[in-house]
Amino acid sequence: MKRRFEHIRFGPGKLFWNPAGFLACGLGTGLVPVAPGTAGTALGVGLYLLIMELPLPWYAATVLFLFCLGIGLTRAASRLLAVHDHPAIVWDEIVGYLVTMMAAPPHPGWILTGFVLFRVFDILKPWPIYQIDRRITGGLGIMLDDLVAGIYAWALLQGAHLGLKFVVG
Repeated sequence: MKRRFEHIRFGPGKLFWNPAGFLACGLGTGLVPVAPGTAGTALGVGLYLLIMELPLPWYAATVLFLFCLGIGLTRAASRLLAVHDHPAIVWDEIVGYLVTMMAAPPHPGWILTGFVLFRVFDILKPWPIYQIDRRITGGLGIMLDDLVAGIYAWALLQGAHLGLKFVVG
């Protein structure tokens, strides 16, 4: 007799049953069959909404803590799946989005713009993101390429905000 949840005990679904894997797959969002990185980033939006009112030093400290925690979580999940940076591992997308939104205006338009910018940089992987993704292994490599994508998206988001302030007044 087949067990009820046997279909998710193997492959990426086994992350669901491991505490580090469960967190690394974004509480299960990384297990969606289409665009798991986008689903993980959407979870990042939810987390952003919870922490966006923190003073900037506390926000930055929280993101730094989540980044450091992510190195261990993603390394454990990667070992569990025996694949470097499996698409189901989305903790890096969550943290990358939070980097994008550092000191961003707390408005739905900016939240969506940050989401789109981060996803574009994460998917296209301009220099040096692609090189980091390919050359640095383990949890640090998994986290670092999304950190850089988040920094690129943050720079554009902040530039757009400053530009609009300058134009509009």
